[in-house]
Amino acid sequence: MPSFPRDEMEEMMRRWVAANDRAGETGDWSPMGEFYTDDALYTWNNGSKYEFVADGRKQIQDWVFGTEMEGLGRWTYPYVRELIDERQGEIVGFWKQVAPEKDPQGDYYEIAGTGGSWFRYAGDFRWSWQRDFFDHANAGSVFMQMAQNGQLTPEMQERMKKGSRMPGWVKRETFDWYGTID
Repeated sequence: MPSFPRDEMEEMMRRWVAANDRAGETGDWSPMGEFYTDDALYTWNNGSKYEFVADGRKQIQDWVFGTEMEGLGRWTYPYVRELIDERQGEIVGFWKQVAPEKDPQGDYYEIAGTGGSWFRYAGDFRWSWQRDFFDHANAGSVFMQMAQNGQLTPEMQERMKKGSRMPGWVKRETFDWYGTID
C-alpha cells in the first residue's frame, strides 16, 4: 500500500467530516459519492447472514447514499475520533448514529455501540476502499422503538419490509471482505 503525506490525509478527513456534517444537516447524502475512486469498494456487515457490498462509485452513489439512506436523510453521524496511518494510507474514524427525533424522555435517539469506518486512501482526496462497522442489533432496536412510538419515517418502514432484498445485500458466504485487504 502506498504511503501519503500525513497533512494530506488530515485534509481528506477534514473535507470528509465537513461533507458528512452538511449531509446530516441538509438530508442530501448524494455529494458524498464524489469522495470515491471509480473502482472503490464499500462494504459493511448486515447481521449473521448478509454483507452489504457496493462495487464502484456508481453503486456507492446509488446504493450507499441512495437506497441505504432512504428514511435516514436527516440522521447525523458525528465523528468522535480518527486514527490516521499515513504509512499504510489508512484511516479509521469512529462515529455516532443520531436520529433527528427525540425519544419520550426528550433525548435524541442514538444507536448504542461502536460505529465507525475503516478507509483506504487513494490520493487526490478519494477513498478506494471503505468498511463500516456498527452494532446491527442496536440499530434494529432503535428502529423498532421509533416505530412503536410512531416516529419512524415511512421510507424506513418500507425499507424494513424489504429486508434482505435491498440492492447490494449479498449472502455472507458469497463475499469475503477479508480478501479485499492487502
